[in-house]
Amino acid sequence: MPLLDGSVLQDLEDELGQPEMAWSFVNDYAAMWGLRQRFLLDSIEREDHAAALDAVISLKVSSAMVGGLRLARLAQTLETTIRKGDLRGSAELLALISLHGQATVKELQLRYLQSVG
Repeated sequence: MPLLDGSVLQDLEDELGQPEMAWSFVNDYAAMWGLRQRFLLDSIEREDHAAALDAVISLKVSSAMVGGLRLARLAQTLETTIRKGDLRGSAELLALISLHGQATVKELQLRYLQSVG
């Protein structure tokens, strides 16, 4: 599975009817990556199941919307782990999410934000 699926971004532009709106959404996604990651890590460290679910679902949905399908799949796996109540067993997934999240943002910046903006 590719890190970034550009066809999803094209679909987002088509659905919104204005490429500028899609660009703005993707730009906001990239800008918020650090906050999303921190909120997810903090909620798991605090063993706050509700906050962890909120954070991981937000990450899953927003990542899928910008074409970050690999990251969305990792978030889906973490969501399942959280729903099973295994917050302590999520360290490996969190490391993968951090790695792929940073790579996804970098790809969005290089392949989409710079070329469209």
